[in-house]
Amino acid sequence: MTVMPIDTSARWQDVLRAATAEGLRLFFPLAALHAALWPLLWVAGWQLGLPFAHDTLPAHWHAQELLIGSFGAALLGFLTSALPEWTGTDGFKGKALLVLAVFWSAARLVGLFGMDSGIVIAGLLDQVWLVFLVVYAAFLGWKKRTMGLTGFVFLLATLSIGAGVLRYAMLTDAYEQGERAIRLMQYAFLGLLGLALARITVPISNRMLDPSEETSPYRPHPGRINLAPGLAGLLIAAELAGFSDAVCGYLMLATGAAFLDRVAEGFIGREGWKFEVAGLWLSSLFAGLGLLLVGLGRIGLDIPMLGGLHVMLMGGLGLGVLQVLSIAGLLHTGQALGFSRITRAAMLCLLSAVALRVAPEFQPSLALPGGAYGLSALIWAAAFLLWLYAYLPLLWSRTSADQDRC
Repeated sequence: MTVMPIDTSARWQDVLRAATAEGLRLFFPLAALHAALWPLLWVAGWQLGLPFAHDTLPAHWHAQELLIGSFGAALLGFLTSALPEWTGTDGFKGKALLVLAVFWSAARLVGLFGMDSGIVIAGLLDQVWLVFLVVYAAFLGWKKRTMGLTGFVFLLATLSIGAGVLRYAMLTDAYEQGERAIRLMQYAFLGLLGLALARITVPISNRMLDPSEETSPYRPHPGRINLAPGLAGLLIAAELAGFSDAVCGYLMLATGAAFLDRVAEGFIGREGWKFEVAGLWLSSLFAGLGLLLVGLGRIGLDIPMLGGLHVMLMGGLGLGVLQVLSIAGLLHTGQALGFSRITRAAMLCLLSAVALRVAPEFQPSLALPGGAYGLSALIWAAAFLLWLYAYLPLLWSRTSADQDRC
């Protein structure tokens, strides 16, 4: 009997076809891998320093890689999948997604080591996919004659400008300019989070309340939908105009209050405590609390602002990203809306990592195993690695790639 050799190339071709069938199938795993490994390597391997960052601040590299690296990949996957659905157009797949992934990935290698000599090339690589998203959203809005994507265009443009200014500031050693650029990127992502939650929360809450989808028992208050991202836009305008810390601080308080108001979207009974819904309003809760803490610091109160920033970024944006990865990863692979134990464990790990990262900022005398940041970085990595373990087989499955889009 002749034994036929296994065609491993065909298997890899099937995996590649599945991974590039839709934007989120490729970029969500990249986002999770980057979020897990980059901070862990910085903390465990280089004690928050970077081997080739001689003339630049590691803190600026860290902000760049968290926002444009981890969250940027999640944004790429989300928008290249969601924008076609919202506008009823064909999305990108195959080589087009691979090209975007190459630009994003090459810039991340520069950021991993903090290579001063690669600032310009990494900045240009990031601008390619950032400008692509701006043009893509604007084109779809124009094509469909809708103003519904205007907010996305404005916030994506702000993100692109902030990323470019930060690279320039790192190159020219302009510290204050770099800090302002980071704030612009933070506010842009908070606005994008608010817009995404407005579109996600309603259908998810209704699915949880009525799995048959025959009724729509949950309907949000109209004024709550765009209040938080709208105030984030005002905050961006104030930063661009060069307003004082006090003015920007009060606007941060208002924006934080708007995010806290969104917590009421979880008041739908016991279903609001299920992970699928709770992750959404908890994301708003952390974003709001972080904005309030940083805002209070900017108006002059003795508040550990770095702790507030991590509540806002790790808790608000981080949990929001993990929630989007988990919900979209199920619905876009033909699965029922119900988180597995592994996914729930990932959520709990992320919340624990936030608490461990923030605690030393508010209690400096607190002694944690592995130093102030080691345990937090390890558990943060575990959150995203658990997500990868649960979702990679679904996203890169040939069978799920044949499913209709959500």
